Amino acid sequence: MASLNGGIIGKYNVPVDNGQAEVITTFNSSGILTTGSQTTAVSYLIIAGGGGTGSGVSGGGGAGGYLESTTNQFGVSASTDYSITVGAGGASSGAGNSSAMEGSDSVFSSSTAVGGGYGSGFQGAGDAGGSGGGVGGRSAHANGAGGGAGTSGQGYAGGDRGGGGPSQLGGGGGGGGKGAAGGDSRNEMSSGDYKDGGHGGNGAASSITGSSVTRGGGGGGGGDSNGLSGDAGTGGGGVGGGSDTGADTAGTANTGGGGGGCRATEAVGSTGGSGVVIIKEPAITDLQNTSGVWTMNAVYTAVLGDNWTS
Repeated sequence: MASLNGGIIGKYNVPVDNGQAEVITTFNSSGILTTGSQTTAVSYLIIAGGGGTGSGVSGGGGAGGYLESTTNQFGVSASTDYSITVGAGGASSGAGNSSAMEGSDSVFSSSTAVGGGYGSGFQGAGDAGGSGGGVGGRSAHANGAGGGAGTSGQGYAGGDRGGGGPSQLGGGGGGGGKGAAGGDSRNEMSSGDYKDGGHGGNGAASSITGSSVTRGGGGGGGGDSNGLSGDAGTGGGGVGGGSDTGADTAGTANTGGGGGGCRATEAVGSTGGSGVVIIKEPAITDLQNTSGVWTMNAVYTAVLGDNWTS
């Protein structure tokens, strides 16, 4: 007979099978998550808003910070409301760089994904963020410098001046992504002036919803003069403006993608893509009765061991 029944020796009553199904909730905008009555741990994907870009020849916007927990080990309280904040993408700018161009943070409980850094406008430095923004065209920075830093564990740095020297012709650096740093300005045209935009850093794939989706890509840098555009990073980054693509494009909504940097003839940059928060509550089954045989799940077994009877 079992002995774990409130100190009374005797049969342990079989609990009722009242588990709950797996629940996946996607927040494309801010809201409230109410956890299930038996949920004590969840998996999550939290992506902040991507960075916008400045005017002139600009760097690509950095992707929003990207956090993922996939092992149902993030502790929560059952039947509890949690505020969810989904970060907006950073604004575009036709003037100097400003904090309005930075992507906004996304937040779930104690976990915060940092907004993407902006891609600098003409001659400025890339901004730090979840992923960093790319350096602006014709920057006064030395070769190999000027990109914004990423946040450890959330994203990579933006691209630097690739060559040509300070204040010389040069495209914008690519924005950093979750999976890779933004590329430096390039010299694909073999003219020695590095006026082609750097490529955006690639994002990362998640299967939290059951299908693999790539998000968190950096924006491509803009081309100087007749320079080529920087490619968008996979996962929602915008394409840089250039002689081959025309105007830059915005980061994709709900991916945290950075905006594309604009070319020399454009007066306004592009916006970053908004973020997303996805919460997965695991399926929970208390007991299962198959052909008259009761089987306990791991939670009950851990508590009671073999000291129970049906």
